[in-house]
Amino acid sequence: MTESAHPAPRPYWFGLISIMPALIEQISEYGVFGRALKQGGLDLEVFDPRRHTVDRHQTVDDRPYGGGPGMVMLTEPLLAAIGEARAAAAGRGVDAPVVYLTPTGERLDQDLVKEFAQCPGLILLSGRYEGIDERVLVTAVDRELSVGDYVLSGGELPALTLMDAVARLLPGTLGNAASAEEESHLDGLLDYPHYTRPENAAGRHVPQVLLSGDHAAINRWRLKQALKETWLKRPDLLAGRELGKEERELLRELFAEGLGA
Repeated sequence: MTESAHPAPRPYWFGLISIMPALIEQISEYGVFGRALKQGGLDLEVFDPRRHTVDRHQTVDDRPYGGGPGMVMLTEPLLAAIGEARAAAAGRGVDAPVVYLTPTGERLDQDLVKEFAQCPGLILLSGRYEGIDERVLVTAVDRELSVGDYVLSGGELPALTLMDAVARLLPGTLGNAASAEEESHLDGLLDYPHYTRPENAAGRHVPQVLLSGDHAAINRWRLKQALKETWLKRPDLLAGRELGKEERELLRELFAEGLGA
């Protein structure tokens, strides 16, 4: 077959709506996400609602009806920016849902990250101030998403969190494909402890199993430690988990060793 019979896969596309494009562009130059952008596995476009204002101050917010503290982002600039992002997505042949980052949204977890990674792209709406006009949510937003039960100054950091999490699952993003496979193996559990050189540091030694070269034993130890970390720090993650045979055996070992004491 000719080379043209195997077209290069389409890069995953992020369209981010934000009044702080310089912040996004600076952060996206670094790390795994930045490398994926440079290598062509990802595309990122930023759409600034201020470009759709009509006054010389480029106003994107106003006082809330009914009174109260803070300011609310205006409908018209946001809807125009969303329209611009949708047009850009359509021009690439990408069907991208509009996701609004907000503390009132559904909680982001790894299952949702996997779901988003199956999309060809996402349009992420970053709010500021006290939030955005409700009419934007009703008419233009497909999903609302929260990265935790706390309040930030804007949606840019949550949007970057989501983009980084999705990017890690895309083929070719991580320098070592085994990293994603290993993360998938422990999906739903907290990470196991990590060690590097030297073997003795701060008066503590690396566990002998990690020096053994026995990969089956190392994998078993890592899964056992992940179960232990999860039980001690986030037992809620185990409550709804369907445990495999090996996981049940390892938990029994941990309890016999005094984990539940």
